Amino acid sequence: MLSRRTLIKRLSTIPLLGGLVGSSMPFSSAVAATAAKRDLFKELGVRTFINAAGTLTYMTGSLMRDETLEAINSSSKDFCMLDELQDKVGEKIAKLVRAESAVVTSGCFSAMTLGLAGILTGMDQKKVEQLPHLEYTGMKSEVIVQKGHNIVYSHALTNTGCKIVQVETVEEVEKAINEKTAMLWFLHIQSDQGKIMHEEWAALGKKHNIPTMIDIAADVPPVENLWKYHDMGFSLVCVSGGKAIRGPQSAGLLMGKKDLIAAARLHMPPRGFNIGRGMKVNKEEILGMYVALEKFISLDQDKVWKEWEAGVAHIDKAVKKVDGITTAISVNPLGNHTPSLKISWDNTKVKTSGQDLQLKLRNGNPSIEVGGSQEDAINVTVWMLKPGQEKIVAKRIVEELSKAAV
Repeated sequence: MLSRRTLIKRLSTIPLLGGLVGSSMPFSSAVAATAAKRDLFKELGVRTFINAAGTLTYMTGSLMRDETLEAINSSSKDFCMLDELQDKVGEKIAKLVRAESAVVTSGCFSAMTLGLAGILTGMDQKKVEQLPHLEYTGMKSEVIVQKGHNIVYSHALTNTGCKIVQVETVEEVEKAINEKTAMLWFLHIQSDQGKIMHEEWAALGKKHNIPTMIDIAADVPPVENLWKYHDMGFSLVCVSGGKAIRGPQSAGLLMGKKDLIAAARLHMPPRGFNIGRGMKVNKEEILGMYVALEKFISLDQDKVWKEWEAGVAHIDKAVKKVDGITTAISVNPLGNHTPSLKISWDNTKVKTSGQDLQLKLRNGNPSIEVGGSQEDAINVTVWMLKPGQEKIVAKRIVEELSKAAV
């Protein structure tokens, strides 16, 4: 029971609260406004920077749009059933990307693991619980991959217990296929490193009734890639959500055949006793990913491209005013398909190295990250810049190059 003294002390706080409630600003808004002033990066001593490098994971990918953040924040206020949400969002996403089915995953890497897991087990719960231990289970255990595609990302496939079988030609594919073959995997960003192209790879899968998967993690834009490979005949398509789509960095999409998506979901939370239990996606990320994708597909892609070109052109024009500077604009035909600017210099006229310039930009105010350096050059992109930041990037590069000019 409260003592009189304690009660008086508690009641004494009411006028303060009443003042807030009675003011023109609602109490919740006042709290939000106060909270918004907290700069956690500064508080923790974490450097922030202008991103003239691109959607690199170690630089935390991309920045989410306001619509995505609104979806995340609003959905954090209520509960729902996770499977029901994945069902409904999956239906919407499948229509957007012209696939039979889709599910939001915890990144592209997990989409690959989950997709292959579903292929291995089908809807057999006993098999689901046996992964990644394939021996004596009767499950298939090999994934065929072109040698030039077998880089670090194929680890997502060996997580299931499967082993990678490398090939280089169609003849080698035909020879490698056997009763253990679970899937044919294609890595789009390395497509120029293989002898078998997309259409032929998908056709080989159809010919032998073996599922095919393509990893297009960083390979939008162009936006058409989101449905191009379904139309081409790939069974499963995996993409990152936190790059050009600008969804949550920890989200991705697994899209494709309805039966394979259904099987993959047996390996996903909220279910346990599976290899995907740790690949959790919360309701906020699922809805954020959906809204981000919806927004990305609805964008005027030509307008966005022209804005990127204008940003590159601004930096290009500015740096060429420094004597000894040459530039080259290029577009990667595969991943990160956006305009990029290479800034090079004559070492007899500009006394600096690419690494030194990169460090000066990084350690300057504001801090700027560029997309790598060479002995006498740096690379710059603009597609992750906020409006107007191309002017800051141009100014700082010109300042440093001018200081180094003989």
